[in-house]
Amino acid sequence: MDEFIRGFWAFAGNYWWLIFPVMGMAGGAAKAWERSAKRRHERRLETLRVKAELKTAQLEARGAKRIGPSVVDTTAPPVASNTLLERLFSEHDEITARWLDYELDVAKLIAFPAMSDGRQPLVAAFLRAKRTADALRPASADASVTEQQVSEYLDAVGAYAVAFEVAEKDARRLRDSTFTEAERKRLDRAQQLLKVAVDESATQAERNIAYKRVRDELDGLILLSDEAVQVLEKQVARELPAQPAAAPQTPEASAPPEGTPEPERMPLRRDDAS
Repeated sequence: MDEFIRGFWAFAGNYWWLIFPVMGMAGGAAKAWERSAKRRHERRLETLRVKAELKTAQLEARGAKRIGPSVVDTTAPPVASNTLLERLFSEHDEITARWLDYELDVAKLIAFPAMSDGRQPLVAAFLRAKRTADALRPASADASVTEQQVSEYLDAVGAYAVAFEVAEKDARRLRDSTFTEAERKRLDRAQQLLKVAVDESATQAERNIAYKRVRDELDGLILLSDEAVQVLEKQVARELPAQPAAAPQTPEASAPPEGTPEPERMPLRRDDAS
């Protein structure tokens, strides 16, 4: 036992400096846990608030159907607030638009390739959250939905938002670090060539060549979706600004002004033999 203690203190004396990175890692983990707990708390409060709104809307809808002393029709499904669903739709669409900004922008795909890599655990979790939110989304804000359906959709949109934020931060942290040195050089070349491919000041031939080389450099590194390829091809094929055409000259405009002497004609050269 004494030998173990002496060995421990000897190790601590030689590697005391390890406490600083360990403390930094522990602090970062604590902050991440605190942020996650805060998000969960805010989401729970939002859920409780929305459920209260739904209950109020339900009671109001049922109260409007009362006729005299008749009993409330409990078979009618609860009615959700249109404003609430529209707000959830807006948040849902905003997250999807931010994700598509990575999927359709080739420059962003090259800069943050992990965001389109479904093999990354956080990206895979985001895609699962997206599928769940899409599946639970009501057809419209006027659709007849139950309180349970809206509550599930609310939770799904919240999970969708959190999953995107986490995946995006991780992709921006990783950048191209998961590639080899040779692959990173190919990504750099593709990024430079892409600037030429979409440069309006370049000729169409130059843009076409640059576009082909971009595809060659990315082959085997980043899989471009069909939609991303279509967007890029439209940018490459964008017409150059048309040059103003010269105005056609009329016979009167081409004729020299009256009184102007006719220019002297150069004599034809003749060969000495003639």
